[in-house]
Amino acid sequence: MAKSSNYRVKLRRRREGKTDYQARKALVVSGKPRLVTRTANRNITAQILIAKSHGDEVLAAANSRELVKTYGWKAATGNIPAAYLTGYLCGLKAKAKGIKEAILDIGLVAPTKGAKIFATLSGVLDAGVEVPHSEEKIVKDRMKGEHIAKYAKSLGAGSEEYTAKFSKYNAQGVAPEKISEHVTKVKAIIADSFKTGKQVAPTIEKEAPPVKAEVPAPVKVEKVEKALEKAPAAKKAVAKKVAAKKEVPKEDAPVEKKKAPAKKTAKPKVAAKEPTAPKEKTIKKGGKKA
Repeated sequence: MAKSSNYRVKLRRRREGKTDYQARKALVVSGKPRLVTRTANRNITAQILIAKSHGDEVLAAANSRELVKTYGWKAATGNIPAAYLTGYLCGLKAKAKGIKEAILDIGLVAPTKGAKIFATLSGVLDAGVEVPHSEEKIVKDRMKGEHIAKYAKSLGAGSEEYTAKFSKYNAQGVAPEKISEHVTKVKAIIADSFKTGKQVAPTIEKEAPPVKAEVPAPVKVEKVEKALEKAPAAKKAVAKKVAAKKEVPKEDAPVEKKKAPAKKTAKPKVAAKEPTAPKEKTIKKGGKKA
């Protein structure tokens, strides 16, 4: 680590290799919406968003799982044809909201020719949204899954490797050799849904059942009148009972104050007598003791 006082620690996401802030700054300064696409083994996500002072705002978004739930996609959701259809769906959503252009934001992913990121870009372009790009990175034969069909034919239908690798396709009733036809069919369904406006299903809120108000039972007039007549007499009877229970307060007797216990006085300590030195015996002249 540098020892200079001018050294500045890089931001956390830059240290972790997640964000290139220099490239992000250039994208944000442009002021145009960004097409952000991220890929995984099982899902593809495409978003068109714009940078604000409080953060990014998503204008349109699509996920490859929507293809299965809404548009009848039966193949894998993480391959190149699924990425193309996800981009196409995201582009139609953006166009419906009046977005006509965007710029591609691939993050730190290496721009490999024919990758799923550029398949998503191809779908957005076919939807009618303009995005600056290079035609060299897009391989149109792979958008419809023709490479999958060729690979399946090379393995031979019925072989062990064929059944192992395309078991999910066969379980869903889609032959890998005819994947391009399935892509064309699903794409047409997506386009028709936006023409007819069926892609946004209105949410109808069910009205709550009316609450029945509880009606009090009818009270007879005679009972009410009798209760009112008895009320004053009842109050007097209660007042007499309360007065009888009350006792006349006795005169306050003088309260004897308890004497506080006398404090024990500590006995004075007697100083220990110092031992007296023995008296010296004086001897008189003549040898007699005094």
